[in-house]
Amino acid sequence: MSEQHKTKISVEIYGQTYTMVGPETSGHMRLVASMVDDKMREIHSHNRQLDTSKLSVLTAVNAVHDYLKVKERLEQLEKELKTLKD
Repeated sequence: MSEQHKTKISVEIYGQTYTMVGPETSGHMRLVASMVDDKMREIHSHNRQLDTSKLSVLTAVNAVHDYLKVKERLEQLEKELKTLKD
């Protein structure tokens, strides 16, 4: 069994440094970290009294919400494509 190449980088998210490890490119991983940082700062700007823990959970909730909306849209487009092919 061959081991897949893993990228290891340090990123900063909301003032904290994290080590990210994964098969994606460093550019992809930095983009993910940047988007999480941006979302945390956006949520914080609307609710300044949130502690970091609650801010992190709300950021995760927003990310999953966005993911589910995109997934639903993809499924809808796949159904439409199938209908057009039939």
